[in-house]
Amino acid sequence: MIQSAPERTSLPEDDTRRASLVAHVRNALHSLPAYYTSGTNIEGLEASDLFNLNTMLSSSIEIQVVDSLNNLRTVWDPDGDWPEYTFIRSASTFPDVRLVARIDEQISTALGIELKGWYLLSKESAPSYRYKITPSACSPYDLLVVVPWHLKNVLSGMPVVREPYIEQAKYVAEYRNYWWQYIRQARGDPTIIQPENVTPLGRQPRDQVNDEPRSDSGGNFGRIARIGVMDQYLETMMLSRVAGIEARHWITFFRLYADAADTEAITTKMGALLATHTSTDDEAAAEAAELLTRLTELLH
Repeated sequence: MIQSAPERTSLPEDDTRRASLVAHVRNALHSLPAYYTSGTNIEGLEASDLFNLNTMLSSSIEIQVVDSLNNLRTVWDPDGDWPEYTFIRSASTFPDVRLVARIDEQISTALGIELKGWYLLSKESAPSYRYKITPSACSPYDLLVVVPWHLKNVLSGMPVVREPYIEQAKYVAEYRNYWWQYIRQARGDPTIIQPENVTPLGRQPRDQVNDEPRSDSGGNFGRIARIGVMDQYLETMMLSRVAGIEARHWITFFRLYADAADTEAITTKMGALLATHTSTDDEAAAEAAELLTRLTELLH
């Protein structure tokens, strides 16, 4: 029997208030590029250091995203329906960002966001984050959000964020397991061991709510950038421009910079690569030549 692919869980029809909240929170997340602010300023980086930025700064980016969300209250609560609620972050739990209030000495959670920063110019050209949360830990209101970012001036400046990837957390968890068991077609046992008696409680230690594959020699279980749900989004982000140059070209350039021994070798390799991605018309050739010139200026 062929297993059908999972679908997104519909929100309960009798809770239009929270369904409206989810829609408004999505709007606020889409607004982040315009309203995100950071107190971090990076100067004096070598190009070869850029690939380490995700490790260095992603936690700080995530904290500042939460601060920005709280400053966007008029977007996610335009009618003042959730005045007691505030976004808080706790990296050791799932979800790591929750919209909560203390009501009658009890913590009430309206929804959760599993939030991850992604350095857009990382060597992998995709988030390396592993999302292992079991589907039963996810409320249908919970979101998985990946926020891409880069330095304003590529090698320096404050971090700026780009349009985030936003999806229902439960759907991604279910599709991850479906992909692992039915699409991947890899050798080894496709069985996934799931924790028992898990419910969407709003705050749960990660080591108690993770799915674990019985066989995963490559350590790839949970790499959602590889299962197809982000493909269209990732393609769009690779074509987005950073300082006038497509992100994919920056990544190629920095890879060459890390591997090549001298400026001439980098210029030659970059020129050959651009030629394979450029049509024969004069305008495209001129754009490629300008791009190569701007990139190689970084070497001097």
